[in-house]
Parts: sequence; structure tokens; C-alpha cells
Amino acid sequence: MLTVRSLMTTDPYTAYPDATLRETLMIMKTKGVRQIPVVDAHKHLLGIVTDRDIRLAINSPFVGEHWLDNSVLDNTTIRSCMSTGPITVSPNTPAYEAAEILSAHKYGALPVVDENKKVVGIITTTDFLDFSILTLKKEASLPV
Repeated sequence: MLTVRSLMTTDPYTAYPDATLRETLMIMKTKGVRQIPVVDAHKHLLGIVTDRDIRLAINSPFVGEHWLDNSVLDNTTIRSCMSTGPITVSPNTPAYEAAEILSAHKYGALPVVDENKKVVGIITTTDFLDFSILTLKKEASLPV
């Protein structure tokens, strides 16, 4: 049976809750990711922050002046906009179960944690799309 371990990104980029929105956004942009697990010093999962969370924080109705965006980026931590208690999966979770969770909740990613709740990976909708593309190409006898 195909498991999350076969599709997940291992050792994903993570952030600490006191990282600023700007620092986190820069990681997302330079590394090409849209979701980052938020961890403590021991890599225990505290939450997850998405590019959407950051956009909503920057474009808050409480920020009436555009010049304040830089202040928000530099002085707001991801602790204030991350989602706490995200749904997680383990490396041994059947892949179809992870896909069902992503689809049912319209999530872009799920943190993958071990039995001690330490982040060991992340599985994204893109991981499932890449797997689907590979499978469909094989079925069509196309080079992969």
C-alpha cells in the first residue's frame, strides 16, 4: 500500500513562532513553498502558516494605510497568524487517507509527524499531483 512516506517532502522548511512575517514570506518565496510547519526548538509541531495567512495579516482591515505593510511584515510574528493544532498524518498513513483529508478540508498541505509529534515531513496537494502525472504518463506509455 502506498503511504505518505513515499510521497512526502522530508525535512521540510520550518519556522519558529517568533519569526517575522517578512522572514517567513522570504523563505516561502525563495524556496517555492506555500506552507511552513511552525515548530519549537525540539521540532515539535506548534502549528502551520500559509502564504494566505500572511497575505490576510498584511491586508488586514486594521491596516488602513499601505505604508504600514512594512511595519506589519517586520513587527508581526507568525505566532499571531499561524493555525494551531493542524490535522497531521504519520509517515505510515495510507496515501489515500492523506489525500481524502486534503480534499475534504480544502487544505494545501498536512504536516507529517512521528510518534513524538516531531515534524518529519510535509505532504502537499502538489505531491499528489506529481504522483498522478507520473502514474498517468506510465499508463500512457510516455517517458517519465
